[in-house]
Order: sequence, then structure tokens, then C-alpha cells
Amino acid sequence: MKIICSSEQSLYRPEAVRWRERMELMEPLGNTVVLLPCSMKKPYSNSKTHMRFRKVTRSFQELIITSPFGICPRELENTFPIQSYDVAVTGEWSQDEIDKSGMLLKNYVKDKKVVANVSGGYEEVCKQYLDDNVIYTCKDNHPTSNDSIYNLRMELKKHDKINKHDKLLNQLKSIAIYQWGLKEAHKFIPDNVKIQGRYHEKILVDGNQIALLNMDYGLFKLNLEGGKILKNLGINIVNIDFDLQTNTVFAPGIINADFNIIPNDEVVIVKDNEVVGVGRAIMTGKEMVECDNGIGVKIKDRLK
Repeated sequence: MKIICSSEQSLYRPEAVRWRERMELMEPLGNTVVLLPCSMKKPYSNSKTHMRFRKVTRSFQELIITSPFGICPRELENTFPIQSYDVAVTGEWSQDEIDKSGMLLKNYVKDKKVVANVSGGYEEVCKQYLDDNVIYTCKDNHPTSNDSIYNLRMELKKHDKINKHDKLLNQLKSIAIYQWGLKEAHKFIPDNVKIQGRYHEKILVDGNQIALLNMDYGLFKLNLEGGKILKNLGINIVNIDFDLQTNTVFAPGIINADFNIIPNDEVVIVKDNEVVGVGRAIMTGKEMVECDNGIGVKIKDRLK
């Protein structure tokens, strides 16, 4: 589904506001953050511009500056809605756009070293919100020019790289934090995690699948084993008082639910402190508790 962002008012779309709120939870990996402009093509890595960047930057923490979503760490570029928004890339930014991105950027980089290969409005964001110790590599306002890429390559030779395993682990943990909107959600992904699959990726822990990473949306779909982990973390729990024998949970059977749950969230169904199912929320957590009719959760995996 395309998210059309055609004016400055798109800053206040619910998808953009929620994204920016959850970017406050993110932290960079490594000692250096490389700042890059966004592209019209999504995910960014599929664009010709970012293909050029990635030949130089793939071993570092990459951060894309964009409006109306503010910032996007590379590891989340395939996550809905950032992989689906459509906006004209003009390079000209209003002060409101600069402020929204700038505050997120400052909070994200903190005291890390910053290398910025940006121009125009992207550069203005950096200059207004970051200290003077940022290294700028863009020449003549063309981040993809041979000179700019050369400057970027030469500068990054002075900085420590991040290994592939650490980047993969950070990506999975970051997706969990974003998906459930809590920093402690990173514990959903243990350090011994493994992945299998050519497109959609099975997330395995000790040989058991805990979730499927759906690459169409960049989010996890839970399995029962993953539900047990989420239940132990106290995240997105829906408590019921009946034996779960179908793939539908109606609101009247729900005795309690996490009020942070919103429609389409992955949730855990618990009866008598045991995980009996996982599924997709149809209602908010508050509606599940207060409504006398309607479907609360669609079950995708249950105890049989």
C-alpha cells in the first residue's frame, strides 16, 4: 500500500507521526554514523543513488534523512511504512520539516562521529541540529558525483567498520523494537538467532522457529514459540477465559488486553498464564476489553 505524501501536512499523517515516535527508541551501531539523502525509489537500496553509496558505506551505520518521516536507519528501510511512501524529492525543505528531522537526528547520533554526504535541505538539517564536528563529503551539491563518492570513501577509511553478523543482529533487534514500540523488545531476538529463507526469512532459535520476517512489510509474524518469548517480556498480551478452539477470538471472551495494541499488531493469546495462540489484532487493546461484540484477534497459530 502506497503512503502518498504530497504536501507539508503529510508530516502529521498518523503513519509519519508513529514512525517518528518510534525512531526515538533507535540507537546507532558502531562509532560512526553516515548520513545520506533519501531517494524516490523504495527501499532506498534499490535506487541507483544508494547502490553507489552502498559500495562505500555498507560496513558502517547508515542513516537516511527524509521527510515527512524524519530519519530512517538503513536496517529499517524495508519496514512499513517507510518502504511504501511516495513523495517528490526536491531537496527544498521548510523549517517545520527541518525541525522534525533535526530533532530526531540529534537524538539519534548523540556523541557518535558523523560523516554526512548530503546537500540542500538535508545539509541544512545537519547544520542546524548537529555540532560543528560533522565531516561533510559532498562536493558542488551533488552527493552522487565521482568527487563526492571519492571524498566519502577516503573519509570512511579513517573509521572502524562493523562486521556483518553484528549488523544482521542489530537489524533484527531494531525491527522488534520498532514493531512493538518498546526498547525492551530487542530481547525478542537472542544473540544466537539464525535465519533461513530466500525471501521471507524464518527466524530460528535453538532450531525452533519463533517468527517469520515478512519481507513485503519488513515485520515479524509470530509463531507460538515467539509468542512465549513475547509473553515473558509482557508485550502485546491478550488474556482470554475460554478454550481456544477456532481461529477467531471475539471481544466478549477477552478479559484483558495490552492497551498499546492497535489493529494489525502481532499479539499473544494467553489463558491461565499459558500461551495458547498468536495472531493479528483487529481491534485496539482498549476496544477488545470494552466492546461487547466484534472480532478482537484473528489467530494464525494456536495450541492444539
